[in-house]
Amino acid sequence: MRLFIIIFALVSVNSLYGQSKKQLTAQLDALKKENAQLKASIDTLKMPKTVQLSDTLKRVSYSLGTLLAGNLKSQGGDSLDLEALAAGLKDVFNGDTLQIKTNEGMPMVQAYMTSVMEAKTSKLKSANTAFLEQNKKSEGIKTTASGLQYKVITTGKGKVPVATDKVTVHYTGKLIDGTVFDSSEGKDPVTLEVNNVIPGWTEALQLMHEGDKWTIYLPSELAYGERGAGEQIPPYSTLIFDVQLVKVN
Repeated sequence: MRLFIIIFALVSVNSLYGQSKKQLTAQLDALKKENAQLKASIDTLKMPKTVQLSDTLKRVSYSLGTLLAGNLKSQGGDSLDLEALAAGLKDVFNGDTLQIKTNEGMPMVQAYMTSVMEAKTSKLKSANTAFLEQNKKSEGIKTTASGLQYKVITTGKGKVPVATDKVTVHYTGKLIDGTVFDSSEGKDPVTLEVNNVIPGWTEALQLMHEGDKWTIYLPSELAYGERGAGEQIPPYSTLIFDVQLVKVN
């Protein structure tokens, strides 16, 4: 009888163990499924919300946002906190109490924009100066007294223009990172006045012969200097041109 009780107890324990294991497995599967659902929800929340530009007001509002952002970036404000920026815009438009009053914020904004512009300018100057210093050591590079660097690719034997001449050229202009900002490639050659272009071009053209093809490297002071030119040529940019002097007119 005692043996029967022991055997019955063991069977009951095994049965309970088997049932408990099934329950645990089911619970674990349910937790895994819930975890997967939570992860999918988090990933969805992380995805940027696309604004539906469904009417004129929304399109105008979006366009104003792009203009504001472009203006801020061009002045060095590309490290601004977008969440705080949006909060400031909302508070003004909604008429809410400003967390920082305008007369208190203006000096902070001016100091910040000045500092970031100075840092950006210093970085640009350093990068372009370093490029020219390294480039002048390259094979075939010649440097004039003004700092103009050039390399002869093809030698012509035609006329040499003077400052008052007009010339016809083919060219491609690049920044030191290889970005092409202008080119006559695939188009008709361009006619221009030697003394009516940036200083580096004026100098280089008067050293070339008809038929010459050169690569010229213009320090910023022989190009657009601290102003830059539009959005394509930043301030203090060294400019690289492949120039073919087709003819002196």
